[in-house]
Amino acid sequence: IGAGAIGSLVGGKLALAGETVTFAGRPAFAAIVQQRGLQLEDEAGIHRIEDLCAATSIADAFAHSAPFDIAVMTVKSYDTLAAMSECAAVAATHNRALPIFLSLQNGVGNESMIAQTVGENRVIAGTITTPVSSPALGTIRVDRPQYGLGLGEPMRGGAIERCDEFAVALERAGFAVTRYADAQGMKWTKLLMNMVGNATCAILSAPPEEVFAQDEIVDLEIEAWREALRVMAQADITPQNVGSYPFRVLAPGIRVAPKSLLRAILRRQIGGARGGKMPSLYLDLASGKEKSEVPWLNGAVVDLGREVGVAAPVNACLTDTLLGLVANPARRAVWAENYTRLAACAAP
Repeated sequence: IGAGAIGSLVGGKLALAGETVTFAGRPAFAAIVQQRGLQLEDEAGIHRIEDLCAATSIADAFAHSAPFDIAVMTVKSYDTLAAMSECAAVAATHNRALPIFLSLQNGVGNESMIAQTVGENRVIAGTITTPVSSPALGTIRVDRPQYGLGLGEPMRGGAIERCDEFAVALERAGFAVTRYADAQGMKWTKLLMNMVGNATCAILSAPPEEVFAQDEIVDLEIEAWREALRVMAQADITPQNVGSYPFRVLAPGIRVAPKSLLRAILRRQIGGARGGKMPSLYLDLASGKEKSEVPWLNGAVVDLGREVGVAAPVNACLTDTLLGLVANPARRAVWAENYTRLAACAAP
């Protein structure tokens, strides 16, 4: 559900491994896939995946397919409730039970939104660290061959057995699956990875390598991370090692290391490694979408901070500023490459 880059990658690789996959995506995506299949470009070459079922909506997917074993949710966080509402309506119309749901979405809080419809015992928290892009409709490209995928261990109910089965299917499809007893720690650690260099690039309308060339903005990113780690510590959420990123080991150093040292690391890992690729919050803003995932990233830090009594002013500034630009796009020019303004606004 949500056949963007991540959804297409997971579904495409499962299909290559012999699983029956139905994509629920936009009409333009469905038309391309029905006409010529899905194209996957990776380190092994170009794969054309044909004979796929590509539905133009969730309703279309349910109407033309047998009962599903699992639904993989990859829509943007701001579309989760609408997608679940559609799922519930379709299930009622066709008198069919909804399957177990796996959320591979960024940010924190999607599992709770899904559970409002299907119950907590039918939701699996997941995370994926494969760098993937979509250079054209119906084409996905693996930017670096690292197929890390995390599955949080369900606490109880029918999701436990289905999680075991799906882990086997994903491994057969080529993913390196890690099971996490601490699903909350897994999701919050992925939030740490997703938030850095995301809101700042969107607000400043600048690529990561330019944003991270500015000491004042890198220091702001470090402080936003430290706020998140303080909130997590107060909420008793432990950072996990996700993919190739050992956050369980790195977290104490991030809290206390000199900013001059952390600047060099962030410039190398974020400013350089992304190769000019713009982050998701920028892409949504630049495309004119009237929504943003920042409430589920920086905003989630602020919200949990309020609950546990830990202030997060830098994350609050990034969240409020970006949402202000979503509501009033004409203000983007005022903030574009205005590093000093953002640094002053977010000064803790």
